[in-house]
Amino acid sequence: MSSAPEPLVIRSLEFIGGMASASGWRPPAELPEIAFAGRSNVGKSSLLNRLVHRKKFARVSNTPGRTREVNFFKVNGSFLLVDLPGYGYARISKERRAEWRPLIESYLRSTNQLRGVVQLLDSRHDPTGDDLQMLDYLGELAVPTIIVLTKIDKLTPKEQQRRGTEIGAAIGVDDDQIIAFSATTGEGRNELAEAIESLLAQPSWKA
Repeated sequence: MSSAPEPLVIRSLEFIGGMASASGWRPPAELPEIAFAGRSNVGKSSLLNRLVHRKKFARVSNTPGRTREVNFFKVNGSFLLVDLPGYGYARISKERRAEWRPLIESYLRSTNQLRGVVQLLDSRHDPTGDDLQMLDYLGELAVPTIIVLTKIDKLTPKEQQRRGTEIGAAIGVDDDQIIAFSATTGEGRNELAEAIESLLAQPSWKA
């Protein structure tokens, strides 16, 4: 028996630019968009690299919080993967930390092609105030949201189950609506890819 083909096979990947300010450049709204959000040290770059099977697609920085722009990547010529700035890194000044909010809000409010947001949370920690603020904002906009718990390889299977239940309770979703992900082992990659494909098949939530 042959195994099922892997979802979201990446044939081409192209960086097309960054949106640096709330009123700045962004690509024309022609293709469906999937955005990725999370705090600065949640492992977003590692997750993106694993998702698209490219080791250096999203640069993994030793200093979280370096991304200052909304970065757009064209995937297979058919949709845009949107990497939102990481938020809430404690070692960055309060002013710099405050910058992510208007930029992310401007992107979310101005896009007409967004199909959904992949919101990353660290499986080892409770959601922060910034995480809850982001989730509230997504809920307010009624954006379809996929919740992904990162770094699950650092937990035992029993801890993974417990943390999924605890974090689900903290954010008000059932733990079966949460995808457990490890950039190290690849666990959760195909589940996330399938969820993204499902979102891409939907019309824009603003339609």
